[in-house]
Amino acid sequence: MPSISDTKCFLLDMDGTFYLGDNILPGSLDFIEAVKRTGRDFLFLTNNSSHNADYYVGRLHRMGLDVGREKILTSGQATAIKMKSVHPGKKAFVLGNSFLFDELKEGGVEIDQQNPDYVIIGYDTTLDYAKMTAVCDFVRAGLPYVATHPDFNCPTETGFAPDIGAIIAFIEASTGRRPDLIVGKPYPGIVEAALERTGLKNEQLAMCGDRLYTDIETGLRNGMLAVLVLSGETTPEMAEESQTKAHLTVNRLADLIPMM
Repeated sequence: MPSISDTKCFLLDMDGTFYLGDNILPGSLDFIEAVKRTGRDFLFLTNNSSHNADYYVGRLHRMGLDVGREKILTSGQATAIKMKSVHPGKKAFVLGNSFLFDELKEGGVEIDQQNPDYVIIGYDTTLDYAKMTAVCDFVRAGLPYVATHPDFNCPTETGFAPDIGAIIAFIEASTGRRPDLIVGKPYPGIVEAALERTGLKNEQLAMCGDRLYTDIETGLRNGMLAVLVLSGETTPEMAEESQTKAHLTVNRLADLIPMM
């Protein structure tokens, strides 16, 4: 089993792991200092494709952590990287907001909303019925169909908002199809992008997060140390009842400091 002593880089989920809503979780900055002090590295890994890296750089700055864009890997960025090998030279119809459009274009994805070769869907916070009709038309016509990530809900200050998983369900109800490829956690696409970004091997990475079905499954499926933090979605009761078992469970990131 991978261990903290083998870990060269911590892949960090964000909301529920490093911060909660607009508030940084106690000990998160201390954890980052310990990572640096012990000669390790970190990379924030988020499935949320409704924001781009610049947004997260600004959000972390407001919480007291200054990082560059290279420390943020979103599912939108990972999708752009994956499309270079899966659909090279092809044009995509994109269901998403302006942040996702920007990240895909920056990553070299050519977008054509009228005559695409394939479909990319993200967590679209500007969703309307016209968009849903258009994406269903293309999916129903048989175009290859890619989703940035699988999350059913996105945490908010008042509870949860329907995430891309709900959009996938809408499309499936109308077309009978599910995505041919999902890139974000816990699927390999975003892990491949993280390996490329860090230059490390799977066993040198630790995936730290608060969600069993995305964060912890990412670690377990991809040969990384899987660290569950109980500062977000997952309660101790949920962890006990789930068949998905993390290698290591702590209350918060700061609890890892003595293990480094």
